[in-house]
Amino acid sequence: MSVESTRESWFALQVRVRWELPTTAALSGKGYETLLPTCRSQRRWSGRHKEANSPLFPGYVFCRFDVSKRLPILVTPGVIAVVGRGRVPVPVAESEILAIQTLVSSGLPAEPWPYLEVGQRVRIEDEALYGLEGILIRFKGSRRIVVSVSLLRRSVALEIDRAQVSPTGSIRDAGSRTLSPQTLPDGVIA
Repeated sequence: MSVESTRESWFALQVRVRWELPTTAALSGKGYETLLPTCRSQRRWSGRHKEANSPLFPGYVFCRFDVSKRLPILVTPGVIAVVGRGRVPVPVAESEILAIQTLVSSGLPAEPWPYLEVGQRVRIEDEALYGLEGILIRFKGSRRIVVSVSLLRRSVALEIDRAQVSPTGSIRDAGSRTLSPQTLPDGVIA
């Protein structure tokens, strides 16, 4: 398809679950540039473990197209909708697509991970602190975070490995008290 590349953007398409690969193939067959990032995962079939490719974003495929000419995309088998706000499609940032492409082409092991955002309530999954909940304050490096925990109506900051927390709810409202990075003890945030 020869459409002016200046009008084309990357969009996330919501697709039927387990239709990611056939939908990507159909869109590519129509001439669209697509991205279906996958990872290796262990699956159990007939009592045996087998390694298989699974989508990093189950139920989603990325596609570059002109949003004003999206009808051929929407009638593709498996496509449910173009992701956006309400009925308005919102493009995915080019930098995020490049980051995903770089990650996939690196060959390093990748896996889906719960989306964590500063201000979000999280639960600690570590054995010693299992079940303790707090507010995510700030990321440190690539694998560390600082969590604020409400304890006796006060905040406590602790450094914990990112792999030991899981999201529990929405982002905390601005009126709630949280420990600001300036009030943290020396050495907690690098």
